[in-house]
Amino acid sequence: MKVYDVLADLFEYPSESYPEKVRHTLKTLLKNYPKAADEVSLFLQVLPTDDVDKMQELFIRSFDVQSVTTLGIGYVLFGDDYKRGELLVNLNRCHKEHQINTHSELSDHLPCVLRLMAKLTDEEFAEELVIELVAPAIRKMIVEFNPKRIEEKNVFYKKHYKTLIETPGKNYTLYVHCLRAMHHVLESDFSVLEKTTKNQSRAVTLNNFLGSVSKEIEIEALK
Repeated sequence: MKVYDVLADLFEYPSESYPEKVRHTLKTLLKNYPKAADEVSLFLQVLPTDDVDKMQELFIRSFDVQSVTTLGIGYVLFGDDYKRGELLVNLNRCHKEHQINTHSELSDHLPCVLRLMAKLTDEEFAEELVIELVAPAIRKMIVEFNPKRIEEKNVFYKKHYKTLIETPGKNYTLYVHCLRAMHHVLESDFSVLEKTTKNQSRAVTLNNFLGSVSKEIEIEALK
């Protein structure tokens, strides 16, 4: 599960060391996750590695201000619904139990969740976390990077808010490669991923997952 700690680096705010972290991620994936490695290689090819400001701008336009999507996977799945609040509370408890430093981010921040996965020893809990939360969120985020979807958003924003999603340069969708890489790893590690019931109620899966969080915390407390 340590691979998820490395993958988390792909979704951190870029600094001067970010390109080297991406190269390390690529090297880590090459042996066991060739499809994921291919996506990270494509990402690296278009990443402006010699310009920190441009890397940061691309990150912001992808995940932060007036963004294509968000790294808050609870928000991706539930929006502002109360279910996200319940999820945040329980994930926060889980992060504390496993000593995950969220660095002031909300507990459903994707890098934080990936670092949690890297520390999990309960395979059943990890599987539920992936099937019911992480994988569905990743798939929805990938869809948001479709140029057609971005154009539809621009039409909406222009009509209702007189603004547009800014797209700095031709490589503004480059982070879709990181998301695809993430999904390839999940598919490889969790063989049941594609066997889950597609029309399963999100409320039901959330309740199941929250129950698993409580169980996981109880188990850890007894160790």
